[in-house]
Amino acid sequence: MIRNLLSVGGFTLLSRVAGFLTTAVQSAVMGAGEVSDAFFIAQRLPNSFRSIFGEGAFNAAYIPCYSQALEQEGAERAKNFASQIFTLIIISQLVVLLLAWIFTPQFVSLVAPGLGDRPEKFALTVELTRITFPYLMFMVLFTLHQGTLNTHGYFALAAFAPVLMNLCVIAALALAFLFPNAGVAASWGFVVSGALQLGLLMWSAQRHGLLERFARVQWVRVREFFLMLGPAVIGSASPQIAVFADTILSSMLPDGGVSAISYAERLYQLPNGLIGVAAGTVLLPEMSRRIASGDEAGALDAQNRTMALTIAAAAPFFIAFVTMPELIVAGLFMHGKFTLADAYASGDVLSAYGGGLLALVLVASAKASFQAHGDTKTPMIIALCALAVNVALKVALFRPLGAVGLATATSVGFWINLSALVGIALSQGKLHFDALFGKVLAATGLASVLLAGVAFSGRAPALALGAHFGSLANLVALLALGTAGTLVYGGVLVGALRFSGVSLRSLRGAGRRKA
Repeated sequence: MIRNLLSVGGFTLLSRVAGFLTTAVQSAVMGAGEVSDAFFIAQRLPNSFRSIFGEGAFNAAYIPCYSQALEQEGAERAKNFASQIFTLIIISQLVVLLLAWIFTPQFVSLVAPGLGDRPEKFALTVELTRITFPYLMFMVLFTLHQGTLNTHGYFALAAFAPVLMNLCVIAALALAFLFPNAGVAASWGFVVSGALQLGLLMWSAQRHGLLERFARVQWVRVREFFLMLGPAVIGSASPQIAVFADTILSSMLPDGGVSAISYAERLYQLPNGLIGVAAGTVLLPEMSRRIASGDEAGALDAQNRTMALTIAAAAPFFIAFVTMPELIVAGLFMHGKFTLADAYASGDVLSAYGGGLLALVLVASAKASFQAHGDTKTPMIIALCALAVNVALKVALFRPLGAVGLATATSVGFWINLSALVGIALSQGKLHFDALFGKVLAATGLASVLLAGVAFSGRAPALALGAHFGSLANLVALLALGTAGTLVYGGVLVGALRFSGVSLRSLRGAGRRKA
């Protein structure tokens, strides 16, 4: 399992690096204004629906059902089940796409009411949303193939595929002179990337003999899938409803408000995609297989080590986001039309998001306690409760704090979600923290304290060094601080783990399947 986690994490890192390059190009070409706001809203809409009906809900219901069919009924029956789901997805997504195209103006008015008094910006957002919406259909089908391949132990291509999105958007922006504006160019690059990502996974599924085909729907196991999918959709919808609330409220901010949130969101989603989502992607199939074969202890063992590694890997990002957010944004994005004021605005939002980072990256691993047992209702109820607090805080904090208030409410929602998941899982015996987890947590805490010291004490020397490099001053200062922090954090963490008797072999113990 650890090998798969590293594989997913490595390709996700490549994807995020490409994503940073894409965001840097976007910030230079579009800046933080009307066109960028319209593009970010148009891109967010299909992405939010994908998160609701695709990755989150679909994987929570499909992977346990497919794993059970594979373990108990054999490969051929599992493939037939996948083909039935494939058929239903094609039909449903064509209907959704048609309705989205027809009612795009009404939909944009609903999720971005602040654009109502800005007709040109509203019209551009509607145009870009119609271009980007087919991405949803491509990604839901992508998620089906990803779930099938992951269950069979094939993780690499699905983790690599998002790189194609970034490459396509960059290529489209390079050709922006051929389009009415850069937002239209980026939108076409975005939707073309969806088709390429789906094609890549379909090729992989065909290569491994797992490609679905159109099949007559038989409702025995499909009914079980939908019974699990319903609560999973509601649970997955909760964070996306919060995103829609952000979109609605941020659309009322002056031009650049949506962009400030979006640039900060890109940054804090880096460790979530690299660590949190990667951990959940690998852990859920692993736990589902073990539980289906009766190895409950092995499932808990895998979860402990995955959560321990997640905390150790995410802690440096947390420290960086809360101690030097504006330097991170300035170093990465302050080029072209992206100004110092934009950097400070996005930096404040990034700091607020950073407060909830550790909770965010652990949620997927904590939810696996329930999802691997076929329980999608408990995470749904918890998510709805966290959502209620989140949205209430957004409404309360939006006026006095603006975009920072929206991000703060999001972070509080993450912590409520995680705390409830862990607490209930512990009380039901679906989660148990062992001694190894405690040792890794303690070592991470010590290393994080010293890392924060480096961030505070090393900032002035790093900025002085960067001053010698002109327009690259912020980037050089960021790299200098990052290098020093990495050495300190890594050295202290390894030393503390060795002192407490934790070895790499013990952390890799989760990778051994029951014989």
